[in-house]
Amino acid sequence: MSVQRPHRVSDQPRLVGIARHGGVVEMYLDRSDALNALSLAMLRDLREVVREVRESRPQLVVLTSACERAFSVGADLRERGAMSAQQVLDVLPEMLSGYRSILSLECPVIGAIHGFCLGGGFELALTCDLLVCARSAALGLPEVTLGLIPGGGGTQLLARRVGWGPAADLVLTGRRISGAEAGAIGVVDRVVDGDARGAALELARSMEGSSPAALAIAKRALRRGWGLPLNEALAIDQEEFAEAVTGPDRLEGIRAFVDRRSPDWPSARL
Repeated sequence: MSVQRPHRVSDQPRLVGIARHGGVVEMYLDRSDALNALSLAMLRDLREVVREVRESRPQLVVLTSACERAFSVGADLRERGAMSAQQVLDVLPEMLSGYRSILSLECPVIGAIHGFCLGGGFELALTCDLLVCARSAALGLPEVTLGLIPGGGGTQLLARRVGWGPAADLVLTGRRISGAEAGAIGVVDRVVDGDARGAALELARSMEGSSPAALAIAKRALRRGWGLPLNEALAIDQEEFAEAVTGPDRLEGIRAFVDRRSPDWPSARL
């Protein structure tokens, strides 16, 4: 499979790049010589790129890889292996801020997985809201085979996606699964035979016509209500619905539907 390299917005050398496609911003991992192994420097770059992206207020974000062979093979084990346990713990908050930065984005984030997607790379993918995956990809959380556990949120994020049983199977065995199996058990949302990046961008473009405000509110409602007792979750549902009803896009959406035209969303101009 050939991975089309995104067009970099800036010539500044960073390990995470940005490309813009209308209202869609693509962030791509760009450390191909190390199969996108997540070094501390790369996670710092990720955090800074997310900050820039957040300030630009995109409608949608797609997280991809410029590496032909991998989304990411996970933590940079050479770097971590040279650290003492205390040194790892000292830099852990900074490393986690890279992972958590994607979770902090208000707009929907679509991840595109191909090749190896292992360990911390898999955990990074799990911070996305929707995942498009190549059928031939290899996914796994092998940390227990290295005397560790997933440290980037994988135990919690995976269980929230697939439930206790499938999550325990992957976390406790450390086994790899194909993109096809990942789709079958609900780890990823869409499985494609070809270019996962292209499919993820196409999915983002298909969502681009929706209200930016409504997309952000819908994502927030899903996140806030997940795992809560039903009555509490329904209360959040109504609270967020009220936010949408009183927001700037509702009347424009209705008028555009009646007039049979594309909406000109006020929230896209704020």
